[in-house]
Amino acid sequence: MSLYRSFATVGGLTAISRVLGFVRDQLIAYVLGTGLVADAFIVAFRIPNLFRRLFAEGAFNSAFVPLFAERLEGKGPTEAKQFAEEALAGLFAVLLLFTVAAEIAMPWVMPFIAIGFSGNQEKFDLTVLLTRIAFPYLICMSLMALYAGVLSGLRQYAAASAAQILLNVVLTIAMGIAYWLGLSGSPTAGIILSCAVTVAGVVQLAMLARDSARNGMSLRLTWPRQSDGMRRLVALGIPALIAGGIMQLNIIVGTNIASLQAGANSFLYYADRLYQLPLGIVGIAIGVVLLPDIARQLKAGNLGAVHESQNRSIEFALLLTLPAAVALAIVPLPIIRVLFERGAFTAADSPPTAWALSAFAFGLPAFVLNKVLSPAYFAREDTRTPMNFALINLIVNAAGSIGLFFLLKSWGYLPHVGIAIATTLAAWLNVGQLWRELLVRGHYKADARLTRNLPRILIASIFMGAAVWALGQYLDPYFLRKNGVLVQFGALGLLVGSGLFVYALASLALGVADPRVIYARLRKRR
Repeated sequence: MSLYRSFATVGGLTAISRVLGFVRDQLIAYVLGTGLVADAFIVAFRIPNLFRRLFAEGAFNSAFVPLFAERLEGKGPTEAKQFAEEALAGLFAVLLLFTVAAEIAMPWVMPFIAIGFSGNQEKFDLTVLLTRIAFPYLICMSLMALYAGVLSGLRQYAAASAAQILLNVVLTIAMGIAYWLGLSGSPTAGIILSCAVTVAGVVQLAMLARDSARNGMSLRLTWPRQSDGMRRLVALGIPALIAGGIMQLNIIVGTNIASLQAGANSFLYYADRLYQLPLGIVGIAIGVVLLPDIARQLKAGNLGAVHESQNRSIEFALLLTLPAAVALAIVPLPIIRVLFERGAFTAADSPPTAWALSAFAFGLPAFVLNKVLSPAYFAREDTRTPMNFALINLIVNAAGSIGLFFLLKSWGYLPHVGIAIATTLAAWLNVGQLWRELLVRGHYKADARLTRNLPRILIASIFMGAAVWALGQYLDPYFLRKNGVLVQFGALGLLVGSGLFVYALASLALGVADPRVIYARLRKRR
């Protein structure tokens, strides 16, 4: 049950962060809408996040966490701390050089990231400015990822998850200031928000560094040097860097293609934020907890515990994400209307955003399963296999995005939805490759409990989907903006609550969860 408690800790704090993220995104939609400034800021915010995932959460963490856990378990905290300080010095040096180069070269780099902006000089110049302001966020968040890896090795997950809340708080305050000053839709509002991104990064990094020190890992920033540990980190990190680069190149391809359609980047951004809620709560929780957990179990030679952790993680992931995927795919429009349709975000913006959300929703289980299956490779210090699969994913996603964008455009449909569809198809292909290779190598075996429960979870989700669709038809008039915020949110709350109730009843009726076991555990806890 400690695995589930860790999932709950990370997932619960991530849920708070995502809820605050919705407040933030609603303010962005209200103040910036889907116009020039919104497109510029979204690209500017996406670029440092893109490289953060590349340098930190992707390449760095997949190589660093298993090596740190190995030293902590095998050689003790002193050796682990020394290795973490070496990694901190090397990572900071690379990030600093990269950030300086990116700041200087930004006007020449931007056409490769948002080619459609080149035809609008005002939008192009504003995007370059906002990106330069927000880019130092990369340094803060990448170093924060290192501290998060250290804390996860110590089985301390709360601070890293809680730090995400600070970003949303700072950005929400910034949007409130922009609105209070009467700057809605203006370039100045974008500048304020970009400054807030960097400020939030500094605050988050300080919080994690302090928590690491409290847990006996006060890391000193030293001069970078080569050592056996760093050479091993680089050897594992290069394939992971390539794999992460390929995955992030998918985002660049999508951003470039979307920039050819006015407002498309904004439609995809708002849709992305919604499906990222369950992905963040479940997928990130599993990814953060599972990698160090499997690494420790492999170090101890406990293969049975490895299989148990993987099976329970898959079961936990699909138990929560399948119903969410069904709901987002079936009733996306009411959700978009209630959460975003106000201020500069108009009724005309809701349908294209809803179609993108529906397309992303079909890929939600795949996005989460990727977080479950990848640690099985990284914990065994195998970063090359995910790299090879990521290359195939890039080809499929890029070709699909380009092909479907122009195909849907020629048919008179919303072109940007093709990008979301291609992303979903590529995600399922990647999961299939990861799953199959684990089976071939004997690194994964589904147990009887998982085999029994998966079909039942799917059936329960279908029951819930039918109920949500029927109730959504009845409540449709109440989701309209003219009814006011209270009526809108009341109708959406009734829809979501009814869906959860039906899903819970269906799960119990089908035997996915045993009420006697649940009652016994609650009684034991009391």
